[in-house]
Order: sequence, then structure tokens, then C-alpha cells
Amino acid sequence: MTARERNPATTGVCRPGDGSERGSDRGHRRAYWAVSDCWNVTRRTLTHYQRRPVAIVWQLGFPILSLLLYGYVFGSAMKVPGGGDYREFLMPGMFAMTMAMGFMNTAVAVVTDASKGVVDRFRSMPMAPSAFASGRGVADLAVAAAELTILAVTALLIGWRADGGAPGALGAFGLLLLLRFSLIWVGVWLGMLVPTPEAAGGLYAVAFPLTMISSTFVSPSLMPDWLGFVAACNPISSTATATRELFGNPVAGGGTWVEEHALLMAVVWPLVITLVFLPLAVRRFQGLSR
Repeated sequence: MTARERNPATTGVCRPGDGSERGSDRGHRRAYWAVSDCWNVTRRTLTHYQRRPVAIVWQLGFPILSLLLYGYVFGSAMKVPGGGDYREFLMPGMFAMTMAMGFMNTAVAVVTDASKGVVDRFRSMPMAPSAFASGRGVADLAVAAAELTILAVTALLIGWRADGGAPGALGAFGLLLLLRFSLIWVGVWLGMLVPTPEAAGGLYAVAFPLTMISSTFVSPSLMPDWLGFVAACNPISSTATATRELFGNPVAGGGTWVEEHALLMAVVWPLVITLVFLPLAVRRFQGLSR
């Protein structure tokens, strides 16, 4: 089937309401093309990474540098409430921070495509309205899995271990990817809001404090009361705490309900973020030229 045959404006095959095709068949056809278009956008994005692998290395530079800085330069001065090795406490937080900061890379990539006219070309084609956002999401999730693998290997090389067993480790990595998956839609939405790649780069000034005011580097119980409460309620903190529990690493417990139910909130927060920002991203893509 050609693109012309898929376009309801040029053929009567898929036009709703003309009686030439049953509703269930039209639904199956739309679902097929939605998946096909999603895969095409995904393949395009991954091809760019394949041709520019230095992009992934660049994205990993900051978390690896932060790991070495906090783990070895400041590590001897850091204390974990309840005891335990600070580097083992730090590593799950670094995993969570890397997944969280990735949404800025998504935003920059989307606004770069928009500024070059790529998004307008996608909108002019007979493709599923959700394909751009979903394809970008699948590709970014695959890249996030690669980044997480590289970071985990680096952690193992410097002595970090997951003492919670294989099932716990798999569950922890699943929660980390779930957080990244939810924040992809924030990045897609922001990328279609800001006017230029330079403006998207300026959003790092907002994203960086978001990751710092969390349990990534220190326990919220060591912060001033009001700041500790904000940090404890940060979705990044919930994922960091939950993964520490699953990895069998030191956990800095707190007195808030969110901290005591970190495993639950590590699932709830990403679901809420996805339910809010995925429709916003798709709607924004559909209304770009309106």
C-alpha cells in the first residue's frame, strides 16, 4: 500500500463513514499504520545515533564525571544516615539522575528537528498523528537502556555491587527505565514549545536543580526541613530510594510517607507524568501550524 492509498483525502478505502469498510477493519488498519509510522520515526532517530555515537558518550560524560567527583573527591566526607558505604549509596542516585536528565536531550533533539523543518515535513505526510511522539519515545528509551548499561559497567569497574540479587537488580533497572520513559514526553512537549535549540539548552538551568534537590547525592533528612520535604517528594528521589532497596545498597530512610513507600511512588510518579505529558505532546504536534 502506498502513501497515497493510506491517505483518506485521496482514496475511499479508509474514509470513515463511507460504508466501504467495516469499523473493526478500519481500526486494525489505523493501528497497523500507527505502529509502522512509529517504527519509521524510531529507525530514523537510531540511525542518527549510529552515525554519531559520540552523542551518547557526550551525554554520559556528566554523570560519569559526577560519579568520580562525588564518589572519590567528596566521598570521604559524605555520611550515609544509618551507615554504609557512600559510593554504594551514590550509585543508584546517579542512575536515577542520568535517566532524569535525559529528557533535556530529548527536548534539544526535538527542537532541532523543528528548526530544520523536519517536524513540518512529518506533519505534511499521511502518517499517524501519534507517530512522531511515540517514535521519539521508543528511540530515546533504547538509547537510555544503552546509557544505563554503560553506566552500570562503569560502576561495576569501580567496585559497586548489586547485593539484592538478580531479580532485585532487574526490577531496579526497570524502574529507572520507567522514569526515563515518562520524562521523554516532557522532553518532546518542551521541544515543541521552545523556539530554538539555544533556548532548549537554557532549560538545563531548570533541570539541574531538579536533580540536585533530591536524594541523588545526600539523604533529604540531612537537608533543612522544608528543603528535605521538597526533595523527598521529588519523583527522582522515589526512584533513587526504590532502586537502592532493590539493589541492596544503603538506604537513607526518612519520616515522610513518600519515602516510606518509595517502591510504590517509583511506579505512581512516572505513570502520572506519562498520563499528563504524553497527550500534551501529541496535541502539541497536531496543533503546531494552527
